[in-house]
Amino acid sequence: MYITPQPDPVRLEIFKNLYQFIAEQMGIVLQNTATSVNIKERLDFSCAIFDSSGLLVANAPHIPVHLGSMSESVRSLINHKCDTFKLGNVYLSNNPYNGGTHLPDVTAITPVFLESSENNPSPMPHAQCPIPLFFVASRGHQADIGGITPGSMPPHSTTVEEEGIIFDNFLLVEEGNFRELAVRQHLSNHTYPARNPDQNIADFKAQIAANERGVQELRKMVFQYKLDTVQAYMKFVQANAEESVRCAIAVLKDGSFTYKMDNDAQIQIKVTIHPENRSATIDFTGTSLQLNSNFNAPKAVTQAAVLYVFRTLVDDNIPLNAGCLNPLEIIIPVGCMLNPTYPAAVVAGNVETSQTIVDALYGALGVIAASQGTMNNFTFGNEQYQYYETICGGSGAGIDFAGTDGVHSHMTNSRLTDPEVLETRYPVLLESFSLRPDSGGKGKYSGGNGVVRRIRFLEPMTANILSGHRLVPPFGLNGGEAGKVGRNWIQRQNGIEENLDSTATVEMKTGDIFVIETPGGGGFGKLS
Repeated sequence: MYITPQPDPVRLEIFKNLYQFIAEQMGIVLQNTATSVNIKERLDFSCAIFDSSGLLVANAPHIPVHLGSMSESVRSLINHKCDTFKLGNVYLSNNPYNGGTHLPDVTAITPVFLESSENNPSPMPHAQCPIPLFFVASRGHQADIGGITPGSMPPHSTTVEEEGIIFDNFLLVEEGNFRELAVRQHLSNHTYPARNPDQNIADFKAQIAANERGVQELRKMVFQYKLDTVQAYMKFVQANAEESVRCAIAVLKDGSFTYKMDNDAQIQIKVTIHPENRSATIDFTGTSLQLNSNFNAPKAVTQAAVLYVFRTLVDDNIPLNAGCLNPLEIIIPVGCMLNPTYPAAVVAGNVETSQTIVDALYGALGVIAASQGTMNNFTFGNEQYQYYETICGGSGAGIDFAGTDGVHSHMTNSRLTDPEVLETRYPVLLESFSLRPDSGGKGKYSGGNGVVRRIRFLEPMTANILSGHRLVPPFGLNGGEAGKVGRNWIQRQNGIEENLDSTATVEMKTGDIFVIETPGGGGFGKLS
């Protein structure tokens, strides 16, 4: 079939939705086949498809911090393992220095070839390095991947080894054969091994199944529309996203912003708009150097946050993909907290620092006040149970809209576990879960309110909180007030209250209640 140099608008819309549909189908399979609460109930996973270069083509509307960074993982696999690619292989990666976010987020990557047949000769490559036609990938947050605390979200880790087990382009499935023994050995051969390898393996198998659905759907698409058309429209969809972002950039103005965090680190951003070619430079020079704590954000996470912000400025219904990045020059000094070097700890960089980057960038552009700016990461467990959740809060107000109460915002898009599931699967009781009145910043448009979550423990366990904005309030813009800071505390069974810092590890006894009050969003504009 002849492919025109310009896409047909109708066909462009069809393919845009087809690619996204495939990623959504992968997500449905992953949710249905996973066993962990994290993936099955909280939907802390993402699925996407990539072109032969490893560039993102389309994704389902899953977790933004995953989606903007997965391409780095796929390209790392191409660079380091392309000579091992075979039909039926699946690879596993969570290395924060090769496109990973933090260790619990493990990505399964499947190279996609067309199977040989008489009617459909495979374009299986020649030479030493087979080149797949596409890649599909699914990233899921494991309930535990080892490390110094159950749930693998340690508040006080100082090296990445303390956060769990690294899979660096690990061969998970070899020509259709699942390498279970090798996986189990890798999960156990560590100073801080995984606590529940059976659950890890069950979720890995779910990710394999999700990827296989993506492979099948891509093959069906190629059979229906022919390979040249499918590949051409992958490029057209990326080009369409690029043009949409350039249009959004054209109405922006230069700006800068410095945002301090609870740990005294700061993120500094300068945005320079280049009207002549509708591009932007985002410069993080001046940001704090690499930290001894775990609030360092891998470079892939920083890029994901920038990609997310500029995608949200586009009104069109476009898939978030590699084209969105083309108009953006991102400068991140090596060795700063947003581009750390091994073996820096990174577990909070993915979930906390990413949120601060987003708010700082919106602040520099002057478009949205700060949202709660934290995921309020709460983990608890022992050798038998491991649980992780992120907790909603208030979102920031904008130029012509108020913030939203009790919502997951920006780089997270997961759910909270249903109370019935939480209390059935774990020895805890959800005492209450309610909005936190008057926690949003006042303004012409007010910020959203945070929430109060109280969990009573029915047996002794270790609990961890990894959060932000317990000291620094989420800022308001244009005269709007800041949102209220959050608070973490424990109500012991004997009535004594213990205040906790932004990050803390505590031993909970039977009857103790862990209370998390999340921040509100900032207001926008002065009250009239």
